Amino acid sequence: MKTTDSTLLDEPKTHEPAADVAIEPAVESQPRATTGVKQAKIYIDGKFYSEADAKVSVFDHGLLYGDGIFEGIRFYNGRVFRLGEHLDRLWDSAHSICLEIPMTKTDMTEAVLETIRQNQMRDGYIRLLVTRGIGNLGLNPTQCKSPSVIIIAAAIALYHENFYRKGLTVVTCATRRCNPGSLNPAVKSLNYLNNVMARIEANLADADEALMLNDAGNVAECTADNVFIVKRGQIVTPPVTAGALRGITRSVVFEIAAELEIKTLKADITRHDVFGADECFLTGTAAEIIPVVKVDGRTIGNGKPGPITTRIIARFRKMTRETGTPIFA
Repeated sequence: MKTTDSTLLDEPKTHEPAADVAIEPAVESQPRATTGVKQAKIYIDGKFYSEADAKVSVFDHGLLYGDGIFEGIRFYNGRVFRLGEHLDRLWDSAHSICLEIPMTKTDMTEAVLETIRQNQMRDGYIRLLVTRGIGNLGLNPTQCKSPSVIIIAAAIALYHENFYRKGLTVVTCATRRCNPGSLNPAVKSLNYLNNVMARIEANLADADEALMLNDAGNVAECTADNVFIVKRGQIVTPPVTAGALRGITRSVVFEIAAELEIKTLKADITRHDVFGADECFLTGTAAEIIPVVKVDGRTIGNGKPGPITTRIIARFRKMTRETGTPIFA
């Protein structure tokens, strides 16, 4: 996959709906021939490499065991959105799995910004990874002496722009979200097989996304997004104790709701609650904020993106264009 292309990740299989609702994604999601970067430059452990030369060892435990962590970060209009929050979560994930990141947050900030500068981009996506590093074929992490840091800058569009106007179709999958007692979903680890299996179910059902439940049968999240419903003017989303990631965009929604004087509630929700919701939307760094209009064959509300969802998307788009850590300052 060429990172210099505007990559359409996990493009939904459903037909493209007609565009008649004035909702736009925060970043133009129409595929383009190029990002303007003739040769992507990828950061690996303090040096920049071309795509062809950007390689890791086959003995890196990030590859062998999914032993590592990552963050997906967006930048808009020459500013990195919520970079500090993303790095805080990265460090929290590292601490949870006893992985020592081999640089300070200040140095990591500069590495992220310099990667974007090297690729001469103003809008796009950063994939930041920290692997356990090279070891032997045993899984004992003490064999890995030097963690690796990898930073990739790319242009992406998770969904075609029409889906931001018309909404997604979602199905509930049989794959349950990992129990926090085994592997806490709060850790953004390189082992995403739980999510991948749910994504496969969505693909097989010809749906745009998959709703994942926890062991109690309550809604946790989707394969790569937090879930929100709106009922009688109140926004409700599962708590992190239900298996939901403490999403950065999720937190931004709480801020926007407070600004717009819309009540919010973190509470367990069931499929029944989703079916009976007036509105539903998903949030994630890559997906941004996107409406859901059908779940398991049930139409949500009137089958169109609702007024609260629309207001939140509009405010979010404005925030992404005006706030963030300057890249070229």
